[in-house]
Amino acid sequence: MIRTLVADDQAVVRTGFVNLLSTQDDIEVVAEAADGAQAVALAAEHRPDLVLLDIRMPTMNGIDAAREILAASGGATRALMLTTFGLDEYVYDALAAGASGFLLKDCTFPELLHAVRVVAAGNALLAPEITQRLVAEFARQRAAVPPARDVEGLTAREAEVLVLIARGLSNAEIADRLTITDHTVKTHINRLFAKRELRDRAQAVILAYETGLVRASPEP
Repeated sequence: MIRTLVADDQAVVRTGFVNLLSTQDDIEVVAEAADGAQAVALAAEHRPDLVLLDIRMPTMNGIDAAREILAASGGATRALMLTTFGLDEYVYDALAAGASGFLLKDCTFPELLHAVRVVAAGNALLAPEITQRLVAEFARQRAAVPPARDVEGLTAREAEVLVLIARGLSNAEIADRLTITDHTVKTHINRLFAKRELRDRAQAVILAYETGLVRASPEP
């Protein structure tokens, strides 16, 4: 059972998400909040597996709420962010704050369910047609900012795998691109995650852009 908290300041939108999620046997909505501060308080009370947070909310925005909820849960709670616009200026910040992905509010019902299950399972929602485009855009805007971290300690192959993750490739696609096995890809990913203390692929994308390994361009 995926215990979920839904936070959105628009009552109609919030109720719609709650009602849709509640139709599923494997999803239980344990609480709903109208702003970020309320979401933080309710998350502390209910300890949900996943919080579905609107990025733009009064009192406390979704990014700050996600940061507090994730820190307080010690990694037990995952955050999936909601955004109205395809190029929301806060998407990059949401991922950097520890969110595992984001979802457009005009998503379909199957897309919503898929996103909730993917993130609750401990994975990042990094569909190339959405996340890569958004992260690349904000990485381009931040190009003048000095890298926050470097990739010292990674092998050339691990750095190459990191770049391909940031480009939105799946493990199978990375294996095909590099002409190696899926098992070898997983080994490289596990090692680079351990070396850089990365939680998931969302953080790997952030690292790749912050260090300049990947630039905002359509091809590696």
